Amino acid sequence: MNRDGRLGVGIIGAGRVGPVVGAALGGAGHAIVGITAGSDPERVEAVLPGVPTLDATEVVRRSELVIVAVPHDQLESLVAGLAALGAWQPGQLVLHTDPAYGTAVLGPAVAKGAIPLAVHPAVIFTGTSIDLRQLSTGYAAVTAPGPVLPIAQALAVELGCEPVVIAEEDRPTYAEAVGAATEFSRSIIRQAAGLLAEAGVPNPGAYLSALVHSTIDQALAAAASGSPGDPTATIDG
Repeated sequence: MNRDGRLGVGIIGAGRVGPVVGAALGGAGHAIVGITAGSDPERVEAVLPGVPTLDATEVVRRSELVIVAVPHDQLESLVAGLAALGAWQPGQLVLHTDPAYGTAVLGPAVAKGAIPLAVHPAVIFTGTSIDLRQLSTGYAAVTAPGPVLPIAQALAVELGCEPVVIAEEDRPTYAEAVGAATEFSRSIIRQAAGLLAEAGVPNPGAYLSALVHSTIDQALAAAASGSPGDPTATIDG
């Protein structure tokens, strides 16, 4: 790590999450040294202009902090594969963004001397600069060994998020909660929009907007206060 705390950051994963996380850290003053190739290079270039595209081993070689933002079913094998290639470096920070894993999944990197961090920003990413505004009002689940937990928390803050510490053993429950909130919301809105369309309502998504947002705001306020709230209040007054 540099004396001023600025890091050379490399990103493995050019989907919706990795480039935005890189852009947020770049905005906090870190140097983005490279990102792996993705399926939409124009979108990545729009978020991280001028950042070189490198293979994963070269990203790791050049970086003091490696962000691993890949699909859940790829994370474990990727970390182990890079360890088998001797890519991970002693003292290097390795941060993944998967909600379901703590730091145990980074074990092969830790065995090579890397420092494991798990930071999951709790937002739905679009892969564009719009996400930077979402991060600035969001939270991030943070898991790390005690001595380096402040580093993970500081990086979450630099992303724009408020860090919330989640214990290693609680990560699966946390992921279940996040999945329930996102998937259930999507499915219910799809169902409601379909029914409105059947009823002849034009543009059902727009029709639902105020209703859904006010219902969610009320539910969130009730959750924050510990009150169950009134599930019919938005509809019946």
